Amino acid sequence: MKKLSHYDKAGRVRMVDVTAKAATSRFAVAHAFIRMQRATIASIRRLKSPKGNPLEIARIAGITAAKRTAELIPLCHPLALTHVDVSAKLCQNGIEVTSEATATGPTGVEMEALVAAAVASLTIYDMCKALERGMEITKLYLVKKSGGHSGDYNRKGKRVKR
Repeated sequence: MKKLSHYDKAGRVRMVDVTAKAATSRFAVAHAFIRMQRATIASIRRLKSPKGNPLEIARIAGITAAKRTAELIPLCHPLALTHVDVSAKLCQNGIEVTSEATATGPTGVEMEALVAAAVASLTIYDMCKALERGMEITKLYLVKKSGGHSGDYNRKGKRVKR
């Protein structure tokens, strides 16, 4: 039976000890979606956000956030990331954000990919809130991960390169 790894036998919160784990190649992809009105999307297409190009700024914010995940999530291990990428694609009813994180280490990079997608989405909200306050950040989830003791994971219905 699976159990929560961040608790000891007495039920106290703990940071997982990865000392004995081998350093292996780890990779993760995360997804988020920002639902918005067509008028907001049209303004973004014309690059008329009051604060600049929200897609490019969100990409940089997501990359920066991935590198700081251990500072934001209390029990995450600090990792030496070897690659992070974030993309934001305009869709008919919003913006689709995808992030990737890679490292060689004793623990996975799922949280780094998820934090990158979340912060990129929040940045888009911040950049576009002057145009629309009712945007919704939805569908934040892990798409894929590889490496480590628990093996590979692929969310059903999602195809990811690599």
